[in-house]
Amino acid sequence: MKRGALRRRARDVSLVLVVLLCATVVIWTWDRTPTSAFLPPESHFLKLETEEKVERIATDAKDSYSSATPFLNKDTKEEEKQGEEVTLSETNQGKTPTIEEKKQQHEDIVTEPNSRITPAIEENKLEQVKHEVPVGEAKATKKKHIKKTNLDPESKILATDEEKTSTAHTKSQACNYAKGKWVVDDHRPLYSGAHCKQWLASMWACRLMQRTDFAFERLRWQPKDCSMEEFEGSKFLKRMKNKTLAFVGDSLGRQQFQSMMCMITGGKERLDVLDVGPEFGFITPEGGARPGGWAYRFPESNTTVLYHWSSTLCDIQPLNISDPATEHAMHLDRPPAFLRQYLHKIHVLVMNTGHHWNRGKLNGNRWVMHVNGVPNTNKKLAALGNAKNFTIHSTVSWVSSQLPLHPGLKAFYRSLSPRHFVGGEWNTGGSCNNTTPMSIGKEVLQEESSDFSAGHAVKGTGVKLLDITALSHIRDEGHISRFSISASPGVQDCLHWCLPGVPDTWNEILFAMI
Repeated sequence: MKRGALRRRARDVSLVLVVLLCATVVIWTWDRTPTSAFLPPESHFLKLETEEKVERIATDAKDSYSSATPFLNKDTKEEEKQGEEVTLSETNQGKTPTIEEKKQQHEDIVTEPNSRITPAIEENKLEQVKHEVPVGEAKATKKKHIKKTNLDPESKILATDEEKTSTAHTKSQACNYAKGKWVVDDHRPLYSGAHCKQWLASMWACRLMQRTDFAFERLRWQPKDCSMEEFEGSKFLKRMKNKTLAFVGDSLGRQQFQSMMCMITGGKERLDVLDVGPEFGFITPEGGARPGGWAYRFPESNTTVLYHWSSTLCDIQPLNISDPATEHAMHLDRPPAFLRQYLHKIHVLVMNTGHHWNRGKLNGNRWVMHVNGVPNTNKKLAALGNAKNFTIHSTVSWVSSQLPLHPGLKAFYRSLSPRHFVGGEWNTGGSCNNTTPMSIGKEVLQEESSDFSAGHAVKGTGVKLLDITALSHIRDEGHISRFSISASPGVQDCLHWCLPGVPDTWNEILFAMI
């Protein structure tokens, strides 16, 4: 009996040892082999093809409207119900083209203050700025990446890491001018906003408004890893001898154009400068308020600087030319007719678009999206973020394809200029009351552009990115704000900039890049 019991006990112990040994082997094997080894290779998964260009472009649309520029639009439905605040400065100015006519330009009724008088408060603010510890963009950048997208739900496609990285300046470029900091410079501004009346619309000349603090005029952008050549009108004209610089875009492009004219002339009157608008088709149409652009030539160097109004950077044509109330075909896949007709006469091209891509503008101007010559039926493309990005890609690609035909042409796409509305939009109580320079930061350290859409559009093309988004974002005090003497009570302009101001820096960077 005892011997049988011992045999059974020995058998049980052996069984337990075998089980423990097997378990040890299994655990050891599992430790050395990750779970992924038991999964089928990635190539065995079914991969869905994207819908050609619309899907490819949609990947960066979300970041373009949220991460890159959280100050642009808060909500798609809200945006589609109302027009953008660009209406404030596009209404009636006599200097530059617009679509809508709402207010009489106040240019003839303002009086010119003494531009040399600077309030004491300005000096105090500048002293604070000089002793301020440099502040990076880290906090602002974190906020940018948690904002909601303005895209249609169908098009909420995340940008890949590759696409985000693509917005960085190419390694071959000598300097990343978008990376740097704002510094106080007592030699600024480059011209007087009170005296540059020949080129600067009074609606953007804050010296002619109710504003009394002009500390914002005395800032200069300093790139981090290189020095930027000091802008001089004579240097510009020499560099652009027998050449034409063209700005094509919306009202922010028009501000850059007027800024450039003031910078070249130093804000002084130049009676020798020729109006050559008719050479580029800039003629006021019968019954129209103004031409579609302006072109001026400096005779000593035969340098031409022009601006053409193209708020969406695509071709827009009336469906019935004989009907004033007709709808207009908005050809998303065609560049503006102006570029197709006059590109051969341009040597430096700067394009931009952005703030007119909202339902208020589309409905108000009776624009109907077209692709391949027919009304668009693609629901994803109908989403404004996707439509904008599709258009930018199309126009940039077309311009790039033309570069071999025009060896002397340099083309740039300027990234989005930020808005700074707080507590609402331009018509719902939104404001930008800060007047202290660099109160939200003074330095940009990121390597890539905040405007992912723009960076992705120029990737692999011959068109260069004029990246101004992040450096402009930390200049919220530089807007026209509440100081316009023609705005309705309670309405602020937190989109357009006081001149002289931030757009001058865009031109300084452009000058360095050409």
